[in-house]
Parts: sequence; C-alpha cells; structure tokens
Amino acid sequence: MTGSELDWSDVRVFLAIARCGTLGAAARQTGQTQPTMGRRLRALEEATGNALFQRTRDGFVLTDEGAAVLAYAERMEEEALGFTRALAGKDAQLTGLLRVSSSDWFGIHVLTPVFARFLAQQRGVSIELVTDSRRYNLARREADLVFRITPFDEADVIQRKLMHMDYALYARQDRVAPQAGDGEGHTLITMDSAFGTLPDVAWVRRMLPNARVAFSSNNRGAQARMCAEGVGFAVLPCLLGDATAGLRRIDLGETPPGRDVWFGYHRDLRRVARLRALLDATIEALGNL
Repeated sequence: MTGSELDWSDVRVFLAIARCGTLGAAARQTGQTQPTMGRRLRALEEATGNALFQRTRDGFVLTDEGAAVLAYAERMEEEALGFTRALAGKDAQLTGLLRVSSSDWFGIHVLTPVFARFLAQQRGVSIELVTDSRRYNLARREADLVFRITPFDEADVIQRKLMHMDYALYARQDRVAPQAGDGEGHTLITMDSAFGTLPDVAWVRRMLPNARVAFSSNNRGAQARMCAEGVGFAVLPCLLGDATAGLRRIDLGETPPGRDVWFGYHRDLRRVARLRALLDATIEALGNL
C-alpha cells in the first residue's frame, strides 16, 4: 500500500490496541465502541495485507509485522499531536475547554474553589477536571494541565512548583493521643500497599510502630472520612485534615514530612490564553500557601 492510502484514524486504533491489549480497553481509551475498534483494525490489516496482532485468550499480542511498524505509528502519532498542539498554541481567545488532571482530594478541596471563582469571571471557558491516580500524558493531549506531587521528567513539559503542603497526624476530637514510639492498642488509617513507600506512610510506621492498620485506601478523602468516623489515626495533608469536620491535629513531637505540588503543561500550549489565565488565577490563589 502507498502512504496516501493509510488512514490515520486506523493507525490510532492500532496504537490503542497495542497499548491496552484488548478491544474493550482500547475502546474505552479512545471513546469508540468495541465493534468499531474491531472493524477498523480489520480494515487496516486488509489494507496492509498483514496480520498485525495475534488474537489470544488473554488479549491481543503484536505479531512480528505489528511490532515492526509500532515505532512508525508512534512517530505518526507524535507528528499529528504536534500539529494539533501547534494550532492550539495560537489560540488567543479566552474561550474553549481545558482538561485538568489532579489527585482526588486536591481536585475537590483545593482546585475546585479556585476554578469556581475563575469560571465565574471567564464564562467562555469550560474546565474538565479528571481526578485520577493515573499519570496523564501531556504530549498526547490526555490533559492540558496536570497537578502532581512529583516533578515532571517528560520532554517538552513546562513545569513549576506551585506550593508546599504541610501534613499532620489527625484523629477524631474524642480520641486519646498515642505516645510516640509506641502505638500499642491504637489503630491507623493509611495509604494502601501500592503507595506504601510514601514518606508519610514511613513516618507514621516509625512513630507508632505497634499500631495496627485498620483501614487503607489510595483515596485521601476516604481516609479523612474514616478518621472522622473514629476508626483510627491518619496522616493527612493539612488542607484536607483541617477542613474535615470533627478532626484535630495530634502532636507526637515531630511533624510528618510535607510534599511539594507541581504543575506542568506542554510547551506548545504556552501561548493559549485560557490556560495562561487559569494558571495566573491558580498561582495567585495557592502560590503563597
């Protein structure tokens, strides 16, 4: 086949299936139906005259032919996305959609009030806030703006430290404080095993080595709610813990380690007026916290 016959939308389907491994997951990623994904893949394989995937019981696995063209498909994707970003970067109007990603509690308790004030002033702008632990790819326009607690190492990302977050140990108002270095007879609320290496998790285990973990979750909001229900002690960001009714800070003589919050966006979007306006509003509201 010639290059002019290649349908970029079919190549996108090929990439999604290669990354996700199943038609269903690829369909969810691209916003298409599973039958459509299967139909587009068959069309691509017929057009190329090659089977690009081996269908197995566990999903789709690249054939040798599929693996051989994967890098070319990824380069096509990068060029197509660069084309889109270059046009988006020329947008000088305070109108349009901004897709923002952050952790759940930070999006709800910190960003949402800032965004509400911004939207009241900029009525031509829409914000889509995605609260998810998954790291969204800025180059692929999975998000226009990302807030997270670690710096970015991706190429072509403009980043800045937004703020520092203090953490503290919290409990329901009526709970008796434990003794540092013990914790016997007390219960903890903490991050789940996937996040067991976070600094605050290590800190509370060191400070209360004999305490039993009663509840764990990757959702800080769920931890705060469980703490307010009296289930145990929890290390929480102070912006969340102080805002949760019924909680008080517990002093063990040493404060938990805090975290920095970074934001990042692709450099091609640096001239997008609505993005610049939202960043200015966010930095003004949170930059000195």
